[in-house]
Amino acid sequence: MKFAMPVILTALTISLLIVPASWAEAQETAAINFADTAWIMVSSALVMLMLPGLALFYGGMVKRKNVLGTLMHSFVPLGVITVQWVLFGYSLSFGSDIGQFIGGLDKVFLRGITFETLSGTIPEYLFAMFQLMFAIITVALISGGIAERVRFKAYVLFILIWSTVVYDPICHWVWGGGWLGELGALDFAGGTVVHISSGAAALAAALVLKKRHGFPGRLMIPHSLPLTLLGAGLLWFGWFGFNAGSALAANATAVLAFTNTQIATGAGLLGWLGAECVKGNRPSALGAASGIVAGLVAITPAAGFVEPMWALVIGAVAGVLCYGAVIMKIRLGYDDSLDVLGIHGIGGAWGALATGLFVTIGGTGLLAGNLKQVGVQILGIGAAALYSFVMTYGIVVAIEKTIGFRVNAEAEEMGLDTSEHGETGYNMV
Repeated sequence: MKFAMPVILTALTISLLIVPASWAEAQETAAINFADTAWIMVSSALVMLMLPGLALFYGGMVKRKNVLGTLMHSFVPLGVITVQWVLFGYSLSFGSDIGQFIGGLDKVFLRGITFETLSGTIPEYLFAMFQLMFAIITVALISGGIAERVRFKAYVLFILIWSTVVYDPICHWVWGGGWLGELGALDFAGGTVVHISSGAAALAAALVLKKRHGFPGRLMIPHSLPLTLLGAGLLWFGWFGFNAGSALAANATAVLAFTNTQIATGAGLLGWLGAECVKGNRPSALGAASGIVAGLVAITPAAGFVEPMWALVIGAVAGVLCYGAVIMKIRLGYDDSLDVLGIHGIGGAWGALATGLFVTIGGTGLLAGNLKQVGVQILGIGAAALYSFVMTYGIVVAIEKTIGFRVNAEAEEMGLDTSEHGETGYNMV
């Protein structure tokens, strides 16, 4: 017994030394990281800046009489989707899983979240706002496929429904605990969730609403390429938040995504211009702007997963591939006004596939002999594209048959600025 008391006291002393240390470590793990928080706040603002960038990119490519209407298609989602997201969109995307298909309603109205609630090392409010920006930009991208021929009120209804029944489920599949994420599909910043879904949706909507009057015989010449180039530059700038912010931390992965974004975008620009020259055309300003976006789109799913030299390959191939897809539009005869399918759909699909081919960071792909990852990526591409196309087709048909989606011939000839908004983009005396 005389040795029992010292042993007990020693054990208690060690426990007192260990437990507080472990408790402090747990507290540190659960605590907010201010560097991460600051970076994701900046990234969220950068992604929001992509909306004006997209507005200018699209607005410069349409006729002068439709510039305001086209700009509004990119701006109004900032209101509509923000409200939808706060009310129930965030919950459908990131709420408790239901059948690996959709999130539950446990986070409607942001219920259960306070300013102290964390998602990883950042406040959950901030995580919700960062993800909101992705939801907004996705529906805005679709507008390019149906530009110059739709009623504004019908468009507002469309983006509300589409975000709820298409974007939120696909987002949950990949990032919210759904079946694609469980299978191991890799999508760092939205190649599948954002670009493939919007590209397929734009094609479906364009097919339902049919061609603009005069397409393709009448030349659809952009009215202001300077606006388009300015928009492309803003998209490039904002995309650093889009990709590097998706690391959700100020860390080495964010730096890798930032680096890959720059490299792939430069390569995409040169790839598109090179394809134009090989085709026998002059290198064009519109081609430069389009190549920039093609490179940005393609690197999005792979940004934090591949080495920089593979980012160079991804971007260069995207420039050539997306150029070819845009050329095919004329031959196939569908009127995707601003080439959403050709750039975002095809570019996103290539980027998602390339992720499976070249991933060496945070996973393995074909380079490491993991052919299964390529199969999972292909499955994700097909599932997102098919689901988005079918659902969008049904939504557009329903709106067209009820309240009417497409403007009449007279309004289209007059221009959407006047017929839908009672304004003009340029008042010249």
